[in-house]
Amino acid sequence: MGRYLQIGYRLLFAAVMLLLFPITVLQAASIETLLMPGEVIKGHAKYETQCTKCHGRFSNTDQNALCLDCHKKVKSDIDAGKGLHGRTEKIKERECRACHTDHKGRGYDIVGLEKTVFDHSVTDFKLEGKHKGVQCGRCHVKKDNEPLSYRAASGKCFDCHKKDDVHKERLGKKCGDCHSASSWHKESSFDHKKTDFPLRGAHQKVSCASCHPNERYKDISTKCYGCHSINDVHRGEYGKKCQDCHSEKKWKEIKFDHDKDTKYPLKGLHKQVSCGACHGNDIYAKLKTQCVTCHKTDDFHRGKYGEKCEDCHTEKKWDAVKFDHDKDTKFKLRGRHAKTACFACHREDVYADLESNCLSCHRAEDVHKGQQGKRCETCHNESGWSKKVTFDHDITAFPLLGMHTLTSCTDCHVTKSYKDAKKECDSCHKKDDVHKRRLGTGCALCHNQNAWKVWRFDHDKQTDFKLDGAHKKRHCYACHRYPVDGDLDLPSSCYQCHEEDDVHLGNFGQRCERCHTTEAFDDIRFQKQR
Repeated sequence: MGRYLQIGYRLLFAAVMLLLFPITVLQAASIETLLMPGEVIKGHAKYETQCTKCHGRFSNTDQNALCLDCHKKVKSDIDAGKGLHGRTEKIKERECRACHTDHKGRGYDIVGLEKTVFDHSVTDFKLEGKHKGVQCGRCHVKKDNEPLSYRAASGKCFDCHKKDDVHKERLGKKCGDCHSASSWHKESSFDHKKTDFPLRGAHQKVSCASCHPNERYKDISTKCYGCHSINDVHRGEYGKKCQDCHSEKKWKEIKFDHDKDTKYPLKGLHKQVSCGACHGNDIYAKLKTQCVTCHKTDDFHRGKYGEKCEDCHTEKKWDAVKFDHDKDTKFKLRGRHAKTACFACHREDVYADLESNCLSCHRAEDVHKGQQGKRCETCHNESGWSKKVTFDHDITAFPLLGMHTLTSCTDCHVTKSYKDAKKECDSCHKKDDVHKRRLGTGCALCHNQNAWKVWRFDHDKQTDFKLDGAHKKRHCYACHRYPVDGDLDLPSSCYQCHEEDDVHLGNFGQRCERCHTTEAFDDIRFQKQR
């Protein structure tokens, strides 16, 4: 009740002012400014005549949203759940004006922060260690021509401790990796395990400056040779992979097992050979593991047997040759092959992509001149090129059945090129075709392999056109008039055969079966169309 009386008094006051002062004096001021309870703070002064910037007309519900429309950074903190306004539930639930009231004059402190009792743990940066005794102004610094913003203070160590960085940024800006809030200088710790080079063995006792001279921490080599080149008594002859022989426990303690540490275990006489015999000066520079790499000078075959020395020789003794063609290759020697000299097949480079098909060696003996294909083994065998020549026609795409089993090969294979022989009946039986191809060239439809003159054909079951009525008495050639290559594909409509019988001259269409029947063309039985 009292609030409404207060509003009424203010409206009455406004009416009196309108009577006492000319319109020209009051036209610059709105009803809201006349009713304003007091001056706004300095930061809001430019909006003093724009009440709707902060207030909804005759409503208090829109004020909070209007505040956050201007104070976007505070709104982003609330939305993201960070900072003082975003982390504290009680603050998020309250209206802005509950803490930040206005209309108290230009110099009024609207923030109202009590530094002595403020709990810093409600912010994103909890004060720990030495930070508890630091003056607020050390971190919350006012920028030029801008009001002091507490939320703008950085939470990163380097932003405050840049002057304390004796490393001059050579260790980066993540001070917290070594320093703590308890003491900047005294309590510094660093875990080298978190780097790409964890310290192990003797490295744990080495001073930092030994590897990081002049506090240089970037672009430091993590390879042994980067630090130990001065300790290399081999003078680079064994390469730069120190870790292959040396360990982190002790530099002079050498541990290297050729069998376990490489892909080439030493066997037989190789165990007694000196390293330099194979590795020369640069001991690990892309060394090949093929026998011929080292034994080329021992090859009295002069390259005729290829470079796969291990097929015949072993590590036990170079002169002890052991080779079994049946077990050690994919081509077993049988029949005449077992007595054939190696050079008969291996004429130049003995193992260089040698083909195992018959024709690769027997091309000169091929009386068929390649016309019967390359699979000599289909007819010939290893016991002798001309002995026991056999061929099973059933393995082909045309197995021999019936009378074909008694037919001589040359009746169908008129040339020596067996693959060119055609499988179609018409290719051989063209002279036997009394139909002159009027029933097509698919002879097997009626004839079979038992005898050419024994045939059987059922027009009703084997075609899509059932013979009934007068069609049963007609001769085949009445419909099959012309020669056809391949399978028959005659039209089944009446008009295709009876066009010349159409006395209607096409006026009644081509569907003859609507009036005529198959009993006789003159037998007319008109059926009513539905």
